[in-house]
Amino acid sequence: MSKTFILDACALIAFLADETGSDKIEEIIQNAIDEKILLKINQINLLEVYYFIFNLYGKNEANRVLEKIIEFPIEIKSGLNEDGFKEAGRIKAKYKIPLGDSIAVAECIVENGILVTSDHNDFEKVVDAEKIKISWFR
Repeated sequence: MSKTFILDACALIAFLADETGSDKIEEIIQNAIDEKILLKINQINLLEVYYFIFNLYGKNEANRVLEKIIEFPIEIKSGLNEDGFKEAGRIKAKYKIPLGDSIAVAECIVENGILVTSDHNDFEKVVDAEKIKISWFR
């Protein structure tokens, strides 16, 4: 069975903006293209990417980028199943991290996945306590 990687919004933003660490995300996306791994993002985390682009560049660019992302080998998970819903609520309450981040952590727990992120500030307090795996790209 393939490993499952869960993208945090900052991972896609870094890749799209060719920021430091984007080469690591490109390698993960290539592994998904080659069907070596499964690559997923929750729709809420994708919304964070859309909002970020919309806020900086406007609606047309945000829509263009979203169309590009949809072509990637990334499963976009719509909503949360019951387990993910409860885990996200628990994580949000316990660690006081942003909602999007609590959803990404919940997806990792439910999917037994590896979170792709650079957000040390929010995730370092969760990683050991929740025993989640993180692929830091910077």
